[in-house]
Amino acid sequence: MVIDGERLVDRSVRILVEAGCAPIVVVLGAWLGEVPDAITVVNKEWAAGMSTSLRTGLEYLLTTPAQSALVTLVDLTGLTALGCARVAKSPAEIAAATYSGVRGHPVKFSRSHWPEVIKVADGDQGAREFLRGRGDIELIELSDVASGEDLDFKIE
Repeated sequence: MVIDGERLVDRSVRILVEAGCAPIVVVLGAWLGEVPDAITVVNKEWAAGMSTSLRTGLEYLLTTPAQSALVTLVDLTGLTALGCARVAKSPAEIAAATYSGVRGHPVKFSRSHWPEVIKVADGDQGAREFLRGRGDIELIELSDVASGEDLDFKIE
């Protein structure tokens, strides 16, 4: 999908580059193609829900020296580099964006949590089960620099 002349995936990668994130891993499934400035990995089980993409991305990152992962979605039209940088630079093991107090993306996970996220991520819930009831999540308000608006919400 293209908005303002830019593919959503390219926009997301550009924002993450501007935020200082590296490496950038894009998990592809239903659509396969080139994504400049990103490492692409293929999720063969994409039809089983977004959790399979989360698992695929984290499993790939386990083969790298990366110490944290900033997880976001390509359909977040309100995503900004400043918002991503705030969450990514948090010293917390787990950090999540909030928009007027409502939790959203991006979410940062330190490497020590990846195996558990991979284990419990299920269906279209992503890491929701892993995050449920945790008291160790740093919530970072981003409504001054971004919005949690996503394309799915706008379409509905």
